[in-house]
Amino acid sequence: MQSGDDIFSGQHHSRAKDPRAAVQAHIRELRARLSQGTVLKPEFEYELLSMFVRNELSARVTIPLLAVIFSLASMFWAPVLQASAWLATVISMKFFMIAACRKFLAQPRGEIRVDTWRNRFVWLELGSGVAWGGMAVVGVGTADTASHVFMLTSLIVLLAIRMTFASAVMSILYVGTIPMTLAVCARLLMQGHPFYLAMAAMAVGLHVYFIFLAKGLNSTALAMLEFRAEKDALVAEIEEEKSISDEARRRAEAANVAKSRFLATMSHELRTPLNAILGFSEVMKGELLGPMQNESYKGYAGNIHDSGRHLLQLINEILDLSRIEAGRYELHEEPVRLCDIVEDCLRLLQLRAESKGLHVVLDFAKGLEQIWADERAIRQICLNLMSNALKFTPRGGRIALIVAATPEGGQSLIVKDTGPGIPKEEIPRVMQAFGQGSLAHQTAEGGTGLGLPIVQNLVSLHGGTFELRSELRKGTEAVVCLPKSRVLRTMPPLQPLGQERHRRPIAALARRRPLRSGPSDDGNRGGEESTVVR
Repeated sequence: MQSGDDIFSGQHHSRAKDPRAAVQAHIRELRARLSQGTVLKPEFEYELLSMFVRNELSARVTIPLLAVIFSLASMFWAPVLQASAWLATVISMKFFMIAACRKFLAQPRGEIRVDTWRNRFVWLELGSGVAWGGMAVVGVGTADTASHVFMLTSLIVLLAIRMTFASAVMSILYVGTIPMTLAVCARLLMQGHPFYLAMAAMAVGLHVYFIFLAKGLNSTALAMLEFRAEKDALVAEIEEEKSISDEARRRAEAANVAKSRFLATMSHELRTPLNAILGFSEVMKGELLGPMQNESYKGYAGNIHDSGRHLLQLINEILDLSRIEAGRYELHEEPVRLCDIVEDCLRLLQLRAESKGLHVVLDFAKGLEQIWADERAIRQICLNLMSNALKFTPRGGRIALIVAATPEGGQSLIVKDTGPGIPKEEIPRVMQAFGQGSLAHQTAEGGTGLGLPIVQNLVSLHGGTFELRSELRKGTEAVVCLPKSRVLRTMPPLQPLGQERHRRPIAALARRRPLRSGPSDDGNRGGEESTVVR
């Protein structure tokens, strides 16, 4: 029993997050065991005593009724006075046991000392066992064989009942059954006949057998208590973790609301002066109000305009990413062609590609159907991927734009470049907001690190997948796959082309309809004309 308890304690301690807390809990447990005088956990001892008490109370009528039956049966060979005195003794001891059990349940659990109550129950059960053993004294000296057989049978019945009710506490079971077994064996041995000697040996053997059965029941009860305690500990840990997660979620939601409010306020506060900066710097750079005498001032104006555009792009990307993460990005879906969107994006970035001497290759599959998607989102996906390819591809490099059908029935967009590539361990970092690779900082143009996270979120909103494949110093491949459900299938014609019923010649229809016969040729001609007209 103690080994199972130690295993449970080890499991419980292994779950403890803080080793110091686990040591303190173990010390408290040892202190409680020493104070309660038990080898088990005090709560387990209390539960086992409670099981014994409840069993005794449930049998408060059964045991006295069994004693009455034994007493009446013994009157066939024993004096009535002896049988009645034995019955009164057994019922009296049962009365004291029932009173102690009720007092145990009525007392608050915090005030109960397990060792005191266990000793009290042991003494009461010892008295009850001695009282039951007195049955062997009733009618002692009689030569009736039936009385001895009845004694052995009564012992077997009592052992079975006590094994069921008192197996929760083995010490109580011992003191309650051993006196009666000794008394019955003594009475059988007093007869001096080999048959009664065999019966005495059988009584001892049955008692040992029932003890082993009771130990099995006791181990099962203790294991049940251990599992229940472990379950309660797990439930408590789950509730604690749930409360912590709920608090963390509440704080995260509050922080998200604060972030949204901050971004909304800052976007307005930043865009207002940016419009003036961009407008006035563009006027100064274009010399709309007259030529500038100092060329340095003109260059400064161009730098101010470029910096303002970069800052405005950064603000727009942050706002887009915030709306997507907050679930406020609404898709306005319509039938679009992926190839057309890629071509439009390429026209916007063609000048940048030519300025760096990049070779852009288009590879579009034939016969691609339209897709049901948000044109603005798809355009932003293409622009972000193509802009990254333009930034990371060195002068004279090559960029391939591939649009094809997927084996699953969807459509894919692949952007390949011959840039510096990304190490495999850095790919998860570049997929996060504001994340950039180490080699990109050295070779690429400036960026915000928000392009790929926006692409990934927009693709997820369309139910697709986004994968980034890269090999160091060989290039990067960005693959966007849209699902089959986004592809619009063209319905086949209901009638074969050129054989539609509404295009059949009128003459064929006239041949199929019979002409009406008339009394004269004029009538026939009139009938033919009317038929043709119809």
